[in-house]
Amino acid sequence: MFNGLSAFPLTPMNETGVDEQAFTRLVENLVLANVSSIGALGSTGSYAYLSRTERQRVAQIAVECAGEIPVMVSIGAVRTRDVLDLAEDAQQVGVKALLLPPMSYQKLTDEDVYSLYQAVTSNISVPLCVYDNPGTTHFEFNDELHGRIAHLPWVGSIKIPGVSVVPDEAKARVDRLRAVIPKHVTIGVSGDTLAATGLNAGCEAWYSVMGGLFPNTAKIMTDTALTGNAAEATRLSRRLEPLWALFRDCGGSLRVIATAAELRQFTTTPSLPLPLRTFTGETRQRIAAVIDELELS
Repeated sequence: MFNGLSAFPLTPMNETGVDEQAFTRLVENLVLANVSSIGALGSTGSYAYLSRTERQRVAQIAVECAGEIPVMVSIGAVRTRDVLDLAEDAQQVGVKALLLPPMSYQKLTDEDVYSLYQAVTSNISVPLCVYDNPGTTHFEFNDELHGRIAHLPWVGSIKIPGVSVVPDEAKARVDRLRAVIPKHVTIGVSGDTLAATGLNAGCEAWYSVMGGLFPNTAKIMTDTALTGNAAEATRLSRRLEPLWALFRDCGGSLRVIATAAELRQFTTTPSLPLPLRTFTGETRQRIAAVIDELELS
């Protein structure tokens, strides 16, 4: 479940609701690519902008369309009560795993976060992935806290932020975390620009934004790294530098991927919840040029 390419698709939407047909097309594209798992309603899936009812419906569509491919769904919410409700909703529609970020309005302490995971893992019956994403949650995990949480029941993976660009430093970071977690808990890298480095450093999974739209390209790089061909995985990642540059220059990956999904006609415009917007003008033209140049699929 928590190995290989876990592809995180966009949840296309406008102010009237989720575009279910567009979301179905995106999930079907992942099925055709035979990704290892599908991460619905991640940050790229705009989970925080959706109602409880909408989130359960998106999870249901993902499960129905995914067939034999396991679906993981984010259950992040500000209040523990709501997280537990979302976990129950997701399990009712048949997800195979849950993804939990520590969301907050008030700044969280380590004990707050531990108590959240403790409460959730005491009330679920499918594996859980710890979502370490300080860029959106603004909470910084430390290895001691990761170790405590990883020993809770049902925890199966930790989704870490991008590692160091320096291979030896990346490996040292993965090794430090590995030393404090149980053997059955996998480590998955996010931060697409450093995915190859993370996989080469010992991560077992890539929790991928670009994989949610361009799964074939992402899967080749994932499989190459996981079969031990670090040099080729690095080369493949360097070939994608124009895309990584877009992510850096445009304030992250979400708007770039949503714009690319519109350009490839997986969805219509608008595809993001206001006030978020996709790109127009020169930036949109640049995105179109990059995805054509790289022949992303």
